[in-house]
Amino acid sequence: MLVWALPVLTVMTILSFLYQFLAGRGISADVLRYVGPMAVGFIILAAFRIGRKVVKDTPTALLMVFGAATTYFIRAPWIFPLVLIIGGVVAVLMEREADLWNRVQIKPPWRYLIAFALLALGSLALEGITHHRLVHVFENFYRYGYLVFGGGQVVVPVMHSELVQVREYMTNQEFLTGYGLVQGLPGPMFSFAAYAGGLAARDGSTAFQVLGAALGGIGIFLPGLLLIYFVYPVWENLKQIRAVRVSLRGINAVAGGLIAIAAVILMQAGGLQLDNLVATVLTVALLASRKVPAPVIVAAALAAGFLPWT
Repeated sequence: MLVWALPVLTVMTILSFLYQFLAGRGISADVLRYVGPMAVGFIILAAFRIGRKVVKDTPTALLMVFGAATTYFIRAPWIFPLVLIIGGVVAVLMEREADLWNRVQIKPPWRYLIAFALLALGSLALEGITHHRLVHVFENFYRYGYLVFGGGQVVVPVMHSELVQVREYMTNQEFLTGYGLVQGLPGPMFSFAAYAGGLAARDGSTAFQVLGAALGGIGIFLPGLLLIYFVYPVWENLKQIRAVRVSLRGINAVAGGLIAIAAVILMQAGGLQLDNLVATVLTVALLASRKVPAPVIVAAALAAGFLPWT
């Protein structure tokens, strides 16, 4: 985590001050307007590539459509784990292989699962008692970390719904800008949490905003770390259960649908103006060519916002 995530988390924490920096120098935030449409291009290509991997037949194609349609119309946090579980169950029920639930010997380290559960329940309880902004930030991002399967793109719909529409921690443009900027940085997409956590805490001091960014980053990665320590020691045995392998086909297909619908949601949020669509299409084309590095595409989107004719 120190090598993989900490550097980009630090950069995204600094970028959470970007809008204050621009405002302090009299620069319009409109210069960032193409970063969001560019981010949509990244997600579209990711959805296409993942779709090719997870859609193996008609049932997996239907599960991908099911995941996309359901989470487009229902964006409550609970819907995401539910559709993933449904995908896994459907895949198992449709499998005709015999003896799917073969027995294996499993001795998981329960202490990590207990720590994971205590943090989940404890943060929910503390949020209800204190209503403190930093507690809200940690609970939100910790929940995003354990409710989502499949990476940073999958969590976009629930994050956008809660952070922008429900809690109003940031505007559409601010959300899209942060998600676009993280595309050009090496490291995990979940590092967006540091940017979003910083924006959620920007009403306080500089230290308060940095702490919000830190809690966002820690919150979103911590569930995965605890579950890795819980699952990894028994994974070699667990994956010998045929039903587990079969269920992953359905879970991955649904997760592909969540990524695909994330592109639609962000495209709608950013607006369907012609110049935005052009920026998205150009991003997809450049990424698909594999000849232009992602940081160059992000830099070009930033530069385009400063051009006098845009």
